Amino acid sequence: MTILQTFADMIGIIGVVLTLTAYFLLNINRLHSTQVSYLLLNFLGSTLVLVSLYFHWNLASVMIEFCWVLISLVGLYRIFMGKSIRNSVKARDVL
Repeated sequence: MTILQTFADMIGIIGVVLTLTAYFLLNINRLHSTQVSYLLLNFLGSTLVLVSLYFHWNLASVMIEFCWVLISLVGLYRIFMGKSIRNSVKARDVL
């Protein structure tokens, strides 16, 4: 095993820990599925697992992690666009 593969394994393990931490915190009601921190933990965790899968290819795992990345990005987009829309409406109402 090369040092690059070992590094990829470590990156993947960190990604798994981030994803599982997000899910655990969600289940003990420390995070909510609409919070930026939850979505970022999922996004970063899945992205890191995808990096490791580049070196240890598994199509099924790539597909699920890619879907997690997309789902997290949709959630983040909705949060940030929703806030900017609400802020622009509030600013317009003040005027």
